[in-house]
Amino acid sequence: MTLSIWLIPRAVAVLLLAPLIGGLLTGFDRIVTARMQKRKGPPLLQPFYDVIKLLQKEATTVNKITRYFVTMALVFSVFTVLLFGLGADILLSIFAFTIACIFFVLAGYSSNSPYSTVGAERELIQIMCYEPMILLYAFGYYQATGTFRVTDAFSLEAPPILKLPFIFIGLMYVITVKLRKSPFDLSMSHHGHQEIVKGITTELTGICMAMVEIIHWFEIVFALGLVFLMFVWAEPLSILLALAVCIVSFFSEVIIDNAFARFKWTLALKASWLVIAAAGGINLLLLGLFG
Repeated sequence: MTLSIWLIPRAVAVLLLAPLIGGLLTGFDRIVTARMQKRKGPPLLQPFYDVIKLLQKEATTVNKITRYFVTMALVFSVFTVLLFGLGADILLSIFAFTIACIFFVLAGYSSNSPYSTVGAERELIQIMCYEPMILLYAFGYYQATGTFRVTDAFSLEAPPILKLPFIFIGLMYVITVKLRKSPFDLSMSHHGHQEIVKGITTELTGICMAMVEIIHWFEIVFALGLVFLMFVWAEPLSILLALAVCIVSFFSEVIIDNAFARFKWTLALKASWLVIAAAGGINLLLLGLFG
């Protein structure tokens, strides 16, 4: 009964805080990017202003099913973070996350635009780049801790990073891919500095584009949530350590985004699988041999 009483307030808190944190981090991203380019840049709350403005515009889509696919991508993105925030199964959260990504790809394919189709194909390639590493992260986390549940992380005797250093390196690498940071912004560019046409989101306007922005906020939160779990254990102060690592990790992603040019899809795929095989494979082998 106590669990059911606290479940609803926790769910509401997750649904409110996740997009707030994601939006603020996006604003921070834009400010750092502008400073690196010797520009003043937008205010921190600019992403929220943009979404509000997009919500007020009429959504003109070539195909009505496009809005359905974008909506479902948003629903499963929210569901992913909700599961994670409520302390549910990591593997289940990852599966929901993958479904959201597939719906986003389908939205790109449904618009009949050649630019959007190319963007959707590139998004599929990016899924191939990061999905194996995220699954290896889940399996490695279970092998190191004996649990898939997020809530169990706060009762561990030691932080998982001690047993999963190479898994963490691989995770940070594929987070760059998932967040579409250079050199892996193959399907679209959040800053518009790579090409004029916006890839998979070329045909999206109004409320559909607003939902895409919100989806990205949830993606950021989920990605950093995976980083958070690597550094938290039974020690209460470990939460501060984990949050600090998340901030540094995101800042590093912004620096990387502005320091590299875009890879070709073949190089992106080969480089990602090389890191997955080296980092993930070696770490799982060491866990199997030494525990």
